[in-house]
Amino acid sequence: MKLYWVKTRWFVKKFFGGFIWNVARKRKKVYLTFDDGPIPEVTPWVLNVLQQHDIKATFFCIGDNIQKHPDVFQRVIQEGHAVGNHTFNHLNGWNTDDETYLQNTEKCQQAIIQHKPEGTRLFRPPYGKMSRKQASAMRHKGFKLIMWDVLSADFDQTITPEACLKNVINNVENGSIIIFHDSLKAQQNMQYALPRVIEYLKKENYRIGLLPY
Repeated sequence: MKLYWVKTRWFVKKFFGGFIWNVARKRKKVYLTFDDGPIPEVTPWVLNVLQQHDIKATFFCIGDNIQKHPDVFQRVIQEGHAVGNHTFNHLNGWNTDDETYLQNTEKCQQAIIQHKPEGTRLFRPPYGKMSRKQASAMRHKGFKLIMWDVLSADFDQTITPEACLKNVINNVENGSIIIFHDSLKAQQNMQYALPRVIEYLKKENYRIGLLPY
């Protein structure tokens, strides 16, 4: 049984008002984001596709992966993409005590700072799950809590690559924040869908850019 929404419902956005779910709808512009990297088997492929189309995206990185694959992370930065904090160990905030969770986010921040001295002020909670206290603490530190408007569900190995593609093109609109994953689990669906999503967005005259935060 599917336990997620491809298109984030309006009442979820209203209830979790301190999070950023989409950008203003006035402009025909959308925002590609990638979670869970950097992974040497996947992230360079994503970077090659983005480079081919002259597109910038935002990568929400796991600190442990940054430490394991610093060369891949460095390439993300060098090619002008934005990076965000995704905790050091991909923690589920609902299942983690607040102190441990916040320490883990700081550990990820330090991994980012080793390559990008100014760090990042973008944060996305793994699984989209964090407590109110965790969220309040991260905002107090100056982080923007970035969620999503359209979930590709590329991580779902029970759906076809074609379904992954349709998840995006059937739900995208002005200001959408779209999630893909540069992970091994999502690789098959993402590698099919991403180039076709980009082609569709360009055909429909959407601009694709960096998050304005």
